[in-house]
Amino acid sequence: MSELDFKSLNLPPQLLENLDQLGYKQMTDIQAQSLPTTLQGQDLIGKAKTGSGKTASFAIPMLTKLNPRFFGIQGLVLCPTRELSTQVANEIRKIARYQPNIKVITLCGGQPIGPQIGSLEHGAHIVVGTPGRIKDHLRKGTLDLSSIETFVLDEADRMLDMGFFEEITHIAGFMPNERQTLLFSATFPADIAQFSKDFQKKPASVEVESSHAKSQIEQLFYKVEKGLENKNNGLLRILQNHTPTQAVVFCNTKQTCNDVSLFLRENGYIALSLQGDMEQKERDLTLVRFSNQSASVLVATDVAARGIDIDDLDAVINYDLPRDPEVYVHRIGRTGRAGKSGQAFSLYLGSEKMRYDLINSMQSSPIDILDIDRLKNYSNKPEKPEMVTIALDSGKKQKIRPGDILGALTGTIGIPGNCVGKINIFDFASYVAVARPEARKAVNGLMEGKIKGRKVRVRRI
Repeated sequence: MSELDFKSLNLPPQLLENLDQLGYKQMTDIQAQSLPTTLQGQDLIGKAKTGSGKTASFAIPMLTKLNPRFFGIQGLVLCPTRELSTQVANEIRKIARYQPNIKVITLCGGQPIGPQIGSLEHGAHIVVGTPGRIKDHLRKGTLDLSSIETFVLDEADRMLDMGFFEEITHIAGFMPNERQTLLFSATFPADIAQFSKDFQKKPASVEVESSHAKSQIEQLFYKVEKGLENKNNGLLRILQNHTPTQAVVFCNTKQTCNDVSLFLRENGYIALSLQGDMEQKERDLTLVRFSNQSASVLVATDVAARGIDIDDLDAVINYDLPRDPEVYVHRIGRTGRAGKSGQAFSLYLGSEKMRYDLINSMQSSPIDILDIDRLKNYSNKPEKPEMVTIALDSGKKQKIRPGDILGALTGTIGIPGNCVGKINIFDFASYVAVARPEARKAVNGLMEGKIKGRKVRVRRI
């Protein structure tokens, strides 16, 4: 039996069967290194990037010691953003399917607190949430952490970056001292050691190799002259010559993020901005549009991009080089996932040699620096994305389900099923991606018809 086989662990047969059905055939590196330790109840520091399979690394030990008959909160996972919290909660629910009636709830800011209080009144086994909102519930007395067995800090480095240290310390004070604490981080700044010292007892430490094989992610630096116009034109040339279907462009500041996305839109790209000053509703819509492939470029800051999980992302572009070389590794790790190839391009100024040297030292082979003039300057407009997002003014509160929207589009309106993409349902709104040639027919058909027996307002965004 392979050491990477889940069967090599002493797990319940029903859990093994569920993992197999979910496609967990072999353990990833972080799972293989951490699970034998965490299943023994030991604290852990795990260094692993997004997409490495770390959710299962903490979900499996959390679930194996859960008492399903006790509806007190036994597991708490803290995440830096609402998006990551939602993603983690969904993954835990899938893994937990081998046991009936396991309740996992998310408690995040940007959402009304009333319904969350209602959910807590009915009990829960596991809570996943952001530090600010968890602290709000503790202040109101609506959250009881006295039965916590497993405490998880996911993406601890970003929570530190976002200034959540005091909130986490406050939250930990409501838990039993006798608990298992698992800390996961993509990078290991000096603060993490103090973080661990405050919350953990003799933790084991595991680290997954974070450099990317050259065969998996092609990395190129393009040298540009100093100046805003030169950097903008360099970015355009990269997009025009390498033509990624979808790319994430990273900037170091919110203002640069907004400026670059505006520049790209002025040059014909459907480009979206994602940065920390945005309202939650606007962030949700931005992520919906990018993840359903109705936008070509997402321009983001590091903190705002946490929790984005886009399959088959073609390219990552560093408009600004990060100050920390581990942040660079984390950024480019969003492409080339699950054995697929990806591309990572960086705009490079001659004055940034020290940053380049630090980044280069973490690679398995040197990254080439090319002159931007090697790339042609095209004047033609870029191709539009394959999909278009259509918004409906009804959601979960109106009992709308994905099948209702899919049925209206494919049955009543007659749009082929392969022309309908992702469907996202929120409390009071729904979004569906439709192939661009079918978009007008879809909008008109939805406006003229009914869903769940009622008229819905529809718009193309």
